[in-house]
Amino acid sequence: MPVKNRFAELHDEIIGWRRDFHQHPELMYEVHRTAARVAELLREFGCDDVVEGVGRTGVVGVIHGSDNSSGKVIGLRADMDALPIEEVTGVEYSSSVPGVMHACGHDGHTAMLLGAAKYLCETRNFNGTAVMIFQPAEEGGAGGLEMCRDGMMDRFGIQEVYGMHNMPDMPVGTFGIRPGALLASSDDFVITVTGKGGHAAEPHATIDTTLVASHLVVALHNIVSRHVDPLKRVVLTVGTFESDSAASNIIAHKVVLGGTVRTLDKEYRQSVEKRIREVAQGTALAHGATIDIDWQPGYPATVNTPENTGYAARVAHSISDDVDDNADPILPSEDFSYMLEERPGAYIFMGNGDSAACHHPAYNFNDDAIPYGASWYVGMIEQRCMPTES
Repeated sequence: MPVKNRFAELHDEIIGWRRDFHQHPELMYEVHRTAARVAELLREFGCDDVVEGVGRTGVVGVIHGSDNSSGKVIGLRADMDALPIEEVTGVEYSSSVPGVMHACGHDGHTAMLLGAAKYLCETRNFNGTAVMIFQPAEEGGAGGLEMCRDGMMDRFGIQEVYGMHNMPDMPVGTFGIRPGALLASSDDFVITVTGKGGHAAEPHATIDTTLVASHLVVALHNIVSRHVDPLKRVVLTVGTFESDSAASNIIAHKVVLGGTVRTLDKEYRQSVEKRIREVAQGTALAHGATIDIDWQPGYPATVNTPENTGYAARVAHSISDDVDDNADPILPSEDFSYMLEERPGAYIFMGNGDSAACHHPAYNFNDDAIPYGASWYVGMIEQRCMPTES
């Protein structure tokens, strides 16, 4: 069977959970309603332990198999938070919260992991322990890091950890994974250029920060084309350019640039930061301006452990005939990376069909994907906790 038969029976129930979460989205760590409902359901299913407040508002459910002699403990993770976006899907279960919606499918991830938890509580067809991780604040709040800092891995004895994300434009029922870096690191920067403001008719009496900052934008974008190996993946984008000039006849005294750097390679994460600082200081010096750089480290790259990638791919192949074992990496970032820095594991993509892109106001999770995702979660436990597994 491509999916667990039980998930055909549970499909409508899981859809109900998903659409309830969709209708009541919550941001960052303020996922109080969602977390309370998750904990309530886990207790109803018969989890052996349900712990709330992990990493501030995370929830962890523990399910012991029929035989714990193997001692193997496997973590499965889903994210719970939504995004500050006004929904335009028009579905009957649209967000009831103005300016907030589930535009990335975390409602679907949470519902699928709940479905897996219910199944595992019913069957207990594994040796060892399944740890179901429901995480807040993936969207910019580093909730994964917060749960790790709260001692989650050691507290629950987690030995391996696995996660999943839906992918628009991948057909429902398909999976994609690769060993090594699958998603990029993400760092932001704010560069403040200070010169000498004045009258636009007297540029010689000023230090024109708009001109300096314009040179800097061009120079920064040259870093990727002339500093980075063309076979590597690095994106540098200056996304904002703001001056303190309020009129066309004023030369700004100060300009602030904001941007982001994405890369799959740790070496370039470090060297591009160094090069940005050098280019910014050099450009300012050449024009007589001063520079202040606020570097804001973000999520590290999401790096799949090769051996565990093989385990995750094997489960996907047992569910689907369409699995890409060497999927292209992408340059968004994901804070599951922090969990993979703590324990070996893997992250996998699952098809969401022909939907709007993630973070788009018309995005909606595809409920047809639920049996595939829930089956993969269960498969990771049943495979890694088989009696014959070492």
